[in-house]
Amino acid sequence: MPYSQTRRQQTCDHRLRDLVRTTGDPDILAELGVPRSTTLGWRRRNYQPVVTADVLDMDHIQLQAEVLRLRQRSRMLAAIVRLLLALVRALGGRLNGRRLPEGPAKAGLLRAIERTENILPLRGALRVLGMSASRYHRWRQAQHTCGLDDQPTCPRLTPTRLTAAEILAMKQMVESPEYRHVPTGRLAILAQRLGKVFAAPATWYKLARSRGWRRPRTRVHPAAPKDGVRASAPDQMGHVDTTIIKLLDGARVYLHAIIDNYSRKILAWSVAEKFEFATTVAILRHAARGAISAEDAPTLVADAGVENVNAGVDELLLSGVLSRVLALRDVSFSNSLIEAWWRTLKHQWLYLNTLDSVETVRRLVAFYVAAHNTDIPHSAFRGQTPDEMYYSRGQDIPEKLEAAKVRARAARLMANRATSCSACLPGSDTSAGALAAA
Repeated sequence: MPYSQTRRQQTCDHRLRDLVRTTGDPDILAELGVPRSTTLGWRRRNYQPVVTADVLDMDHIQLQAEVLRLRQRSRMLAAIVRLLLALVRALGGRLNGRRLPEGPAKAGLLRAIERTENILPLRGALRVLGMSASRYHRWRQAQHTCGLDDQPTCPRLTPTRLTAAEILAMKQMVESPEYRHVPTGRLAILAQRLGKVFAAPATWYKLARSRGWRRPRTRVHPAAPKDGVRASAPDQMGHVDTTIIKLLDGARVYLHAIIDNYSRKILAWSVAEKFEFATTVAILRHAARGAISAEDAPTLVADAGVENVNAGVDELLLSGVLSRVLALRDVSFSNSLIEAWWRTLKHQWLYLNTLDSVETVRRLVAFYVAAHNTDIPHSAFRGQTPDEMYYSRGQDIPEKLEAAKVRARAARLMANRATSCSACLPGSDTSAGALAAA
């Protein structure tokens, strides 16, 4: 038959424990039937002192008065806490997504959290501050700084990190001219083969970026021209080039154009399905026939492509219709003027439409060339369009725009000063309050 009787736990008065701890005699309570093993355990253990409640000595009226005082104090503290929390939230005082780089600020927050441990749970305190538990424990660990002068944190806490000798070897290899031809990722593997540092390429990139290590790779560039070529009158100089535009079906369309250097006017253009030398010759002849200044043969700036250097263009040169210079060969500057216009034409207009056929591209280019020449003012000409610069019809436009700007500013000031509301009326309480707040 199983033994079902439970053993009753014997309890003793705390004053007996204090007597044994004070006298140090484990047999002093033998007459009372307290076992020697129990008294020996009392001597070895550290017991918390017994705290007596003084409220038990109060009478009914004193106890009620104490409760009323505590209720009033708790209500006052709750009101203060609500005000402080409202102020903190209004000022955006939450630690989620914010950094506190100052050490004293972090130490002050940690001390405040420690003072609330006996009253408020850690989770509740972190919720009030808007701080994550991982961040709190990370701050606690960071408080235990290393006593070594050359270590930011204790190496014993992170024993797998690189040593100071390994970091120095990495720095020397990154900044050494001996290895400047080796990419950083391959330099990490080379260091492993040489037996210097065994670290991942990502670690090399991270340390080089965070510590400002620079590879000795100062590239020697040829001197570039600071100022481009500028014509002083229309038809003195033109830029010709060809660009390729792809249709939706993958077919190619070839766009030829020539732009005037002085006015940025598109003098002639053509859209062709095939890349033919005759197309460049045709637009050059068209531009020469429409020139308004025929004193000297205009200079043609072109690159060394086969569409610009061929028998047809050479025939025009021999006839004296124009002269030709090759960009970056005969002169030091490039043919960037027409290339910049290609970029504007494509990204500001052509690529915004469905390029499904050659006729569509021709129609779109015709629209943009007309708008570019006659409607869109150029930023280099203080509001004048290329046509106005080419035909000298817009000399008074910059002055008119400047005068209109002055009038618009005066009208803006008048309209804003005439606008008022109840908060702006002189003598009103809201106006005085707004000024005081400002």
